[in-house]
Amino acid sequence: ELELSAIRHQPEGLERLLARTKFTKKELQSLYRGFKSECPSGLVDEETFKLIYSQFFPQGDASTYAHFLFDAFDADRNGALCFQDFVIGLSVLLRGTVHQKLKWAFNLYDINKDGYITKEEMLEIMKSIYDMMGRCTHPVLQDSAPAEHVELFFQKMDRNGDGVVTFEEFLETCQKDEDIMSSMQIFENVI
Repeated sequence: ELELSAIRHQPEGLERLLARTKFTKKELQSLYRGFKSECPSGLVDEETFKLIYSQFFPQGDASTYAHFLFDAFDADRNGALCFQDFVIGLSVLLRGTVHQKLKWAFNLYDINKDGYITKEEMLEIMKSIYDMMGRCTHPVLQDSAPAEHVELFFQKMDRNGDGVVTFEEFLETCQKDEDIMSSMQIFENVI
């Protein structure tokens, strides 16, 4: 069995990535240099992704949330992120339309990718977020906080009360929520 580090992965051509993302040539070149310095093989496995991501949250355990993020970026489901996976996902998050960003977020929450967000899936995500934030929050969060968050989410999102949230329900509710809509714009000028 080949190790990922032994495989040299060649990225898609620059012109193709320019067409598939909303980054400039300079931005893509800069992102690629950063990606290659962290991942010389051109591929990132889930464990490496978790290690890199966990550095941003030293006060908590980011490994479960990083797993969900990795799955959302791994569009072709091959267990490794190549530069294309990374840059296409990043393009959506930073420069995508509101619809594209909400579709990406929905995909993150829909853990089993069946087209629905269940309370169980949302609870897993919420627990992973609370774990990532650590116990250093003020005020100190109660153990029941993730479940309460899920209940509020479903009260707001599950418009027909069937116990699951479809993309249409998610989209419609998010588009009517001013706080969610303004948060969609936060990262637009990051790079």
